[in-house]
Amino acid sequence: MASFRNWLRGTGLAAAAAAALLTGAHDAQAQATIKVGILHSLSGTMAISETTLKDVMLMLIEEQNKKGGVLGKKLEAVVVDPASNWPLFAEKARQLITVDKVAAVFGCWTSVSRKSVLPVFEELNSILFYPVQYEGEESSKNVFYTGAAPNQQAIPAVDYLAKEEKVQRWVLAGTDYVYPRTTNKILEAYLKSKGVKDEDIMINYTPFGHSDWQNIVASIKKFGTAGKKTAVVSTINGDANVPFYKELGNQGVKATDIPVVAFSVGEEELAGIDTKPLLGHLAAWNYFQSVKSADNTAFIAKWKAFTKNQKRVTNDPMEAHVIGFAMWIKAIEKAGTTDPKAVIEAMIGISVPNLTGGYSAMMPNHHITKPVLIGEVKADGQFNVVWQTKGTVVANEWSPYLEGSKDLIADWRSPLSCGNFNVKTGKCGGASK
Repeated sequence: MASFRNWLRGTGLAAAAAAALLTGAHDAQAQATIKVGILHSLSGTMAISETTLKDVMLMLIEEQNKKGGVLGKKLEAVVVDPASNWPLFAEKARQLITVDKVAAVFGCWTSVSRKSVLPVFEELNSILFYPVQYEGEESSKNVFYTGAAPNQQAIPAVDYLAKEEKVQRWVLAGTDYVYPRTTNKILEAYLKSKGVKDEDIMINYTPFGHSDWQNIVASIKKFGTAGKKTAVVSTINGDANVPFYKELGNQGVKATDIPVVAFSVGEEELAGIDTKPLLGHLAAWNYFQSVKSADNTAFIAKWKAFTKNQKRVTNDPMEAHVIGFAMWIKAIEKAGTTDPKAVIEAMIGISVPNLTGGYSAMMPNHHITKPVLIGEVKADGQFNVVWQTKGTVVANEWSPYLEGSKDLIADWRSPLSCGNFNVKTGKCGGASK
């Protein structure tokens, strides 16, 4: 082999071969598409929520390609199905980054799926856009959180119930995984800071896909007979919501008696199911399809045309992908490259229109500013907005109500470049992710 290399050098063919390889590589680079990873469950218990997020990403990519793509290249979607299997999310994320060579990934719904992929994105220095409300207590350099932190959804919802519905007793009901448990931990601390007593808080967790709600709803009914206005704050995820609300109806639990405010029930979950048991119950989001704005009207029309289905609905996590995707495109144009390091630096400070008629900005903690809306379920599966913030809310990535978190901030700008900086000790790494 060594003699062959020497012979090549002597003949000058080595230089020619190297030049040919470089030329070929350059041509391939010039002709290459920019690949975009889509990491959403298309099967399993979370498919009811995540499939539509895959579809909206395909629409956004198609739209961008009609505009000429970005940096002179077309975008190419690479879709995988992690099948509501949390370890499989990590495997599929690694495949997207190392095998498919995607420039960024848009994906995950549950926090357990995000926690599963987080080490992969950090190890390989890639980018994840995460579009769903979550529990906070995290800020990674490699993740852009376009869903709501607790102070952009859960806490305003509790404040609304306390002020407008005069709620004094609280049922914190969730699916048994990290998002509901951490969110409820924050809400419990928040409620107690407002003077709510232990005996006025009931906490319950159920597995993914839970279907037998008879005893739990009976317990909720009993809890609501103490002479104080009672509400359910629901962090129940996925298809378990359908039998939950059905059982509320079976047992005659009306929204006027014990209102439910949900953080994971939107238009997509309500589509095609009997909404009678849900009438008057509430959801807290940062967007509803029923929002009146020129941008939203145009988006809904494009969505129905793309899906060729006038009955397809829009929802909050879809809007989060719309915002995240627009920010990513602007960051690429600003950086002049899809290189993750340059794009991550370029993302902070970018502002794009949201669908409620305002603008959302990417903050140094890698979270976006968002309005908060409370909607009431209507018979047609849409929401009547009964309350909203006057402007957008800046996310608290670390909860001010939890010990170990209240002294932490995230700021990914140089020179701090830290996701958990302790303002009291002046050190990065005040708490683990």
